Amino acid sequence: MLSVLLITFPFFALVACGFAATWRGILPQAAIPGLNAFVLYFALPCMLYRFGAQTPIHQLLDINVTLVYLFCATLMVGMTVLLTRRRLGWNDAAFGALVAAFPNTGFMGVPMLAALLGAQSAGPVIVTMAIDMVITTSACIALSRLDLAGWQGRNGVWLAVRKSLKGMASNPMPWSILLGGLASAMGWVLPGPVDKTVAMLAAAASPVALFTIGAVLARSQMNSHERVAARDYVPIALAKLVVHPLLVWTVGLAAISMGLGLQHETLVVLVLLAALPSASNVSLLTERYGAHSGRVARIILVSTSLAFLTFSAAVALMT
Repeated sequence: MLSVLLITFPFFALVACGFAATWRGILPQAAIPGLNAFVLYFALPCMLYRFGAQTPIHQLLDINVTLVYLFCATLMVGMTVLLTRRRLGWNDAAFGALVAAFPNTGFMGVPMLAALLGAQSAGPVIVTMAIDMVITTSACIALSRLDLAGWQGRNGVWLAVRKSLKGMASNPMPWSILLGGLASAMGWVLPGPVDKTVAMLAAAASPVALFTIGAVLARSQMNSHERVAARDYVPIALAKLVVHPLLVWTVGLAAISMGLGLQHETLVVLVLLAALPSASNVSLLTERYGAHSGRVARIILVSTSLAFLTFSAAVALMT
């Protein structure tokens, strides 16, 4: 356990540094969008492209990983909505479900699992990112519209899905995954100077992304003055850190026992991905669609704070 903590500590320490820098005013809040833009449009796409280009194409098209992970994500969304919709309504229940099922794969999972497990984690990481960004997010946004005037019925849900997919199309991360997969399939190699530039940007993704997570979490707490009952966010954070990885582990073992071609090493990667804290970008979607942003921000903060222990424990148990 101590050896695992020694590996995971620097990642969470960078998050803490970003939080402290913003909380103490060392990093101005006005600078956070710039950090986000650098990570989202430059550093992280380069890292994902390199992962995709260096991963065999059969790992990027692993239908077994897709089926297991998508089934578990659907169960997490369904259970969370079922347990919270009557009290919170469709909008808040849907985004609570999204934050319960969507791990922080891009900003935390990619660099951390690469350090812990090496290149073998790249294929499952990329597959799960694509599922979460396109399918899980679109489904939850569609669910969030069900109780709003003008959105009822099949046409309203379809309009919500289309708007969500349009938003995903402007996100550079899915495109970088696609280009990396094409490069792997076609055997493309970037020219030397271009490849070095991409490598330098990719190397910056991990520290800047983790620092930015801390800054975003601090900003959300500094700008939120409303009180939120603990029962509205603590259970969701615990579900993300405990229920989600246990669900993936159980479903994965069942799939292996039924003869589905899922490797044990791949299942380990999927469980650790599910054990990550909630994705920080869900708070931006929450604000855009008028849900309770303070509640979602607290879920992300609690899950990120507790993940230092719960994720490290999951790594120790699984590896």
